[in-house]
Formats: sequence, structure tokens, C-alpha cells
Amino acid sequence: MENITDNPQEEIPTDMLYLKPKFKISWQVVFAVLMFFYMYLPILVLTFYSFNKSRFSAGWEGFTLDWYVKLFSDTRILVALRNSLTVAVCAVAISAVLGTLMAVGLSRYRFPGKNLYQGVAYLPIIIPDIASAVATLVFLAALAIPLSLWTIVAAHIVFCLAYIALAVSTRLADLNPSLEEAALDLGATPVEAFVKVLLPQLLPGIISGCLLSFVLSMDDFLIASFTAGSGTTTLPMEIFSRIRTGVKPDINALSVLLMVGSGGLAFAAEYLRGRGDQKRAH
Repeated sequence: MENITDNPQEEIPTDMLYLKPKFKISWQVVFAVLMFFYMYLPILVLTFYSFNKSRFSAGWEGFTLDWYVKLFSDTRILVALRNSLTVAVCAVAISAVLGTLMAVGLSRYRFPGKNLYQGVAYLPIIIPDIASAVATLVFLAALAIPLSLWTIVAAHIVFCLAYIALAVSTRLADLNPSLEEAALDLGATPVEAFVKVLLPQLLPGIISGCLLSFVLSMDDFLIASFTAGSGTTTLPMEIFSRIRTGVKPDINALSVLLMVGSGGLAFAAEYLRGRGDQKRAH
């Protein structure tokens, strides 16, 4: 009997033993890189030029933080920022209460015209801002209401209410209604069941909707410009009035700060939503 020794290397050609696997780049990776490059390159350029010592963005003249320091001594910017914060905080606070009650009412109760009201309630999300701005201005003029900072608040409540109600409705759809019914069976009043059982479970959705609405209110230009009174200026309106003669480095610095703040709120909203999903899963 002949002894046969199995040697895998004798069966494989020598040139194939030293071949390395080729790195393949799929079209999905190329598309993703190009997409992120297109989205974030303008932000990187803006951030870069916000540290430019030159008063114009034509050329780089050195690194400086003077434009960021200058922002905190600019009275017009600070007043506009205060107005924007006042509008956003007031609009979001009122919308949080009304939006939560509206979402719970649409989810838990039946009444005539519910489907129609539910469709109309979310229209501000899909209606163009320019249409909402014109409609609000015509409505205020018809009632002879003078334009002021508070008319901006009233106009912002309309779309903030819709976003918060949508966020709370999404949260309500994933909740078990038997928990509230069990609390009622154990002797709790409807108000106690809402405050102690339902509201804590809705809190992540409420906070997420409030943060999103706050960013949208701070960013709004069209509606605020149509409903602002004489001498009332929000931050987007102040920025627009300055960039008509050219973009200055201080506006670049302000834009970077606004993007950092908006990004922080967006990450906070996503973190709260993720924690809420984890608690519900456990």
C-alpha cells in the first residue's frame, strides 16, 4: 500500500498563496461619503472663517477669537437673542400643555368630527411657512391686533403645538392603556391617573417635542418677520439685515454658536428618546 501524504500547498498554485484580499469600495460607501461631504463641508468652511482675523472672508489673515468676544458686547445681537429666547420659551411652554392635552384627547376619547379635527390639527407641519405667515398677518389685521413681540409668540404657538402633539401622539401609540385603567380600578381619580401614571410615561415624548419646537422657533424667520411689530427684532431677522451687505466674521461666529446650541438640543432630544425606548423595553 502506498503512503499518500495530503499537502494542501501542493494543490494550490504558488502565486495564489501570496495574494492579499482586495479592498472593495461599494457604491453605498461612496454615496454616503459624498452625501456627508456635501452636507457638512459648508459648515466646516463657515467654522473655519469664523476664526479669521480678516474682516472679510476673501482670504485668511490669521487665527483670532475676537469675533466671538465681540458678539457678547454687541447690544443689537443681545437684544435680538433675548427676544428670540422669550418667544421660543413662551411658545414652547404654552404648546407643551396644549399639545399634550390635545394628543391625549385625540388618543383616548371619541367625539363627532374627530378624524377631521385630527387631520386639521397637524396641518401647520405641512403648510409652507410663507402661507402661514401671510395667513397669520391677515388674521391679526382683521381683528385689529397691533403687532408686537407677543403676536410672534401667538404665531409660533401654532406650529409648536402641532410638533409637540405629534411627538406625544407617537409616544401614546406605544403605551399600554391598561396601566391607566388599572390605576382607575385601584381608586385613583382620572386626574391622579393622568399625573401619576400616564404623564411620567409621556415625559420623554413631551421633552423631545419641546426641544424640537424650541429649535424651530429660534430658527424661524418668515413668520416672525411678518408678525413682528415696529422695533421688534428676533435673532434670524437681525442676521438677515446684516448679511444683505455681505457676510462678516462676527455673523460667522454667531452662526457657529447657533449650530452648536441646536446640535446640543438635538442630541439631548435623541438621548431622551433612546432612554425612553429602553425603559419601555425593560
